[in-house]
Amino acid sequence: MTIAATVLRSLGARAPNTALTREFYTDAEIFALDLEHIFYKEWLFAAHTAELPRTGSYLTLEIGAYPVLLTRAGDGVVRAFINSCRHRGARVCPDSVGIVSKLVCPYHQWTYQLDGRLFAARQMGIGFDRAAHGLKQIRSETVAGYVFVCLAAEPPDFELTRRQLDLYLSPHRIPQARVAFESTIIEEGNWKLLWENNRECYHCAPNHPELSRTYPDTPTVTSVSGAADDPQIVAHWMRCESAGLPSQLQLAADGQARTARMPMLGEAVSYTMTGKPAVRRPLSDFIPRDLNIGALLLFHYPTTWNHFLADHAISFRLLPLTPTRTALTTKWLVHCDAVEGVDYDLEELTHVWLATNAQDRRIVGENQIGMNCPAYEPGPLSPVTENGVRQFVDWYCSRLEQRLSRDAVVRCLVGPAA
Repeated sequence: MTIAATVLRSLGARAPNTALTREFYTDAEIFALDLEHIFYKEWLFAAHTAELPRTGSYLTLEIGAYPVLLTRAGDGVVRAFINSCRHRGARVCPDSVGIVSKLVCPYHQWTYQLDGRLFAARQMGIGFDRAAHGLKQIRSETVAGYVFVCLAAEPPDFELTRRQLDLYLSPHRIPQARVAFESTIIEEGNWKLLWENNRECYHCAPNHPELSRTYPDTPTVTSVSGAADDPQIVAHWMRCESAGLPSQLQLAADGQARTARMPMLGEAVSYTMTGKPAVRRPLSDFIPRDLNIGALLLFHYPTTWNHFLADHAISFRLLPLTPTRTALTTKWLVHCDAVEGVDYDLEELTHVWLATNAQDRRIVGENQIGMNCPAYEPGPLSPVTENGVRQFVDWYCSRLEQRLSRDAVVRCLVGPAA
């Protein structure tokens, strides 16, 4: 039996309202299926447009086996390419960020325009067609200061995601922000464990003392349902929407993305040890300064969750490395004119989430160690505090099952490969 058939059988036999069985967090073949059918076919958050501020700016990242390059060309458009020279495959840009006038492969100096066209290739002889050897382009979309990429030849429709994100994020003016600080940590756990940990606050009070000063562990805040029955949340939505800020919980029909503006604890307005603003200069001049807007929460599977506050925003990007290792990049965004040491103190700005990330890294690592044990069996999820975990697992299972089943049908119709 093929690994795809084995996984389909496991998904069909899955007990409802439980986490996945051990092999989904440990098996190399299932990890390869996750890459092929989730990360190589979904829209993935890659970067912020503010990280590519001018012509010649570039940024690189690794998505599984794919090295990816983002550039901003002279026409202002952000494009995405496979970061591999069309000559002998070397990475054209080995650095993580930079500013250049042209993209020059360090191996044999093949040179590309910022829009991916091949500009020069030495000693290639008569008849060589430069137009046929530009960088391979990847589909990309920008919305409200976010850059998404999709490695699939036929990406899913992005329009519904665009509408949802544009509606909720635009008041925060992320295109006019800048990254004040960036942190990447390697978590010793399967990428799904990071998501499951993120989607509940069952663990928050005993594990996150810094975050628990300002972030409520109320299930209606952390889950994808029940918020409309919480009077405190409904009152918060009404106050924010009266100021022109879309706030009510919106969950995409397929469960991939959620946006909701949630109140913070007490009078807190920011993720700091005091609950007071970390940045004197507001992130957006559109948002009334006398209104406590709480935090706009966004997740988009499989790569990003986010918090948007009045004074700053925080984005998280998850990228799988191996079956039991995942890279998590966190970025703190402030108004482009906010000055470190004048408008904000960097330690105060980053303290809560640096601590929380370190605590979650420990939690996920211990979780993975327990799941590596052959005796591990998933227990029932809490119907009170772990509905978010159930929703993520359901989304993952549905996506994987759909794509594996579709491939099986195609193979049946086409027949085995020669």
